[in-house]
Amino acid sequence: MVAPDAADESWYAIDADWDELYVDGEWVAAEGDATIPVEDPSTRETIATVPAATESDVDAAYEAAAAAQPEWADTSPAEREQLIQEFIGKLDEHSDEIVDLLGAEAGGSRIMGETSVQIAMDHASEAATYPRRLQGDHKGSNIPGKENVVHREPAGVVTVITPWNFPLNLTMRAVAPAIATGNAVVIKPATNTPITGGLVFGKLFEEAGLPDGLVNVVTGRGSDIGDRVANHPESDVVTFTGSTPVGRKVAANAAENLATPVMELGGNNAHIVTADADLDAAIDAAVFGSFVHQGQVCISINRHVVHEDVYDEYVERLTERAESLPVGSAHDPDTVVGPIIDESQRDEMLEYVEETVAAGATLETGGDTVALDGVEDSLVVEPTVLSDVTNDMSAACFEHFGPIAPVIPFADVDEAVAIANDTEYGLSGSVHAGDLGTGKEIAERMDTGHVHVDDQPINDEAHVPFSGTNASGMGGFNSEQILEAITETKWISLQHEPREYPF
Repeated sequence: MVAPDAADESWYAIDADWDELYVDGEWVAAEGDATIPVEDPSTRETIATVPAATESDVDAAYEAAAAAQPEWADTSPAEREQLIQEFIGKLDEHSDEIVDLLGAEAGGSRIMGETSVQIAMDHASEAATYPRRLQGDHKGSNIPGKENVVHREPAGVVTVITPWNFPLNLTMRAVAPAIATGNAVVIKPATNTPITGGLVFGKLFEEAGLPDGLVNVVTGRGSDIGDRVANHPESDVVTFTGSTPVGRKVAANAAENLATPVMELGGNNAHIVTADADLDAAIDAAVFGSFVHQGQVCISINRHVVHEDVYDEYVERLTERAESLPVGSAHDPDTVVGPIIDESQRDEMLEYVEETVAAGATLETGGDTVALDGVEDSLVVEPTVLSDVTNDMSAACFEHFGPIAPVIPFADVDEAVAIANDTEYGLSGSVHAGDLGTGKEIAERMDTGHVHVDDQPINDEAHVPFSGTNASGMGGFNSEQILEAITETKWISLQHEPREYPF
């Protein structure tokens, strides 16, 4: 693959060449001949083919990263900042093409694609400030005449294992900070979205002028190369966004080499609505928080926990809003609810709905797929509302990861908090309680990484810490959290006066 002139936007089109890995600043063929088809979830057609990397390809990527990183770590803060700014310029220049890529590869609506680019730009812009924020420290000493100096240095090689739901911005939040702080990177994108979660970063950084070897992209199935990526001896930090079961395995593999794991895992987020809530605002938030990108968001609303006094009205109004949403192909600019990423995800969420109804819940609307012209076995799932739900039913106790809104009643705030906290997860949440003070009091009782009062759970700002509790992860992204994860401290003491020893 040869980079065209920067003005040639076709290099970022879905029908461009995506059939090589990006290793050591070169587009190279994988060692084997195996390939992986990329399917458009809207049309079910194969739209691109990417290499299926081998473990030897993975080794080559880490060798290149480890070789390139020391020289990059010695560059000035201004040089690293300038590189990230160049990268931001390329991302902005090609943003329309990347939005199209997200629609074709991830099934993202126009809203999802534009939001992804916006959040990715925010993360890259925050990362551009990191080179000047890497600060050491001086500490006093208990020993006469000693000076303690603490340096902060890059960790080395950062592994970035990316998810398929928001591949662009969830890759950016690890890659841009790592490069900005003097690290090298190996990206292993999700099999469903190898382009927007991986290969597109190779193209953008190449255009931006990043030195060879600092960003490497290996596409492949997790079953073939996942373990080698997660526990590679050259890896110093492993970042991962995905399910809790897979995350536990990735973290265990990272620990074998004492690499630092940074994990954002599953969620089961509650949207608490009290009797005093502004129902107009609560339902506006609920519709966005449940149905944006088909509910395929780790921090989306998984459970609506609603006071019994307003429960019936809430269910009725939420159902009306769900039925009014434009549903269909991600290529239709009017679509709000598009396709699920693949049939396994679709089938699992529909099974949760069936099990929940069988357990006694009421299906208010949805619960099936939407036929698309010319598409066999559509992946579009109807916006679904379930009432009379209890916390132990499948659609509520599991992370359904779909356009599904189970609504659970409660009698008082203590019960609402108990319902919200009755899960192994603790990622996000939201509260509508009529006034901010009461909402904040409820938010403080919720056992989760972040809670949003008079809003919905889907929030991500690059300068604000982002982490989960319990089974929702370890470590954190954004702001100082990711800075600490991808750098290490070194203590240097200076003995300015002769020291007396006991022998």
